[in-house]
Amino acid sequence: VQLVESGGGLGHPGGSLRLSCASSGFTFSSYDMRWYRQPPGKARELVAAISSVRNVRIYADSVKGRFTISRDNAKNTVYLEMNSLKPEDTAVYYCYALAGPGYWGQGTQVTVSS
Repeated sequence: VQLVESGGGLGHPGGSLRLSCASSGFTFSSYDMRWYRQPPGKARELVAAISSVRNVRIYADSVKGRFTISRDNAKNTVYLEMNSLKPEDTAVYYCYALAGPGYWGQGTQVTVSS
C-alpha cells in the first residue's frame, strides 16, 4: 500500500492550496479516506474525511467552510482544497486510508505566511 501526498508548500493568508494523495495497493473506492494535520509542537488532528459510499464528508470546525475534501475513484486520489488560508493552518498534512490496519502517507508540509 502506498499513499503519496503532494501539493504542499508556501501559501499566503487568504490564499489557496490544493493537496492530492495518490493511492495504490488497495481497492481505493471501497474505503473511507481522511486528511489529518500536525501543527508544529502539537498533536495530529483530523481535518476532513470522506466516505466510500455517497461521499459523505465531515470537517473539523476550524476548517469548515474553507476546506473541501473530494475523491476521484478513477484516479485513486483524494484531494483537499484549502481556501482562505490562515497562519494557523501551518502543519504537516497527512492522508490516511481506513483500509485494513490503516495506512498513512508520508506527509506534505503546508506553511501559511505573508
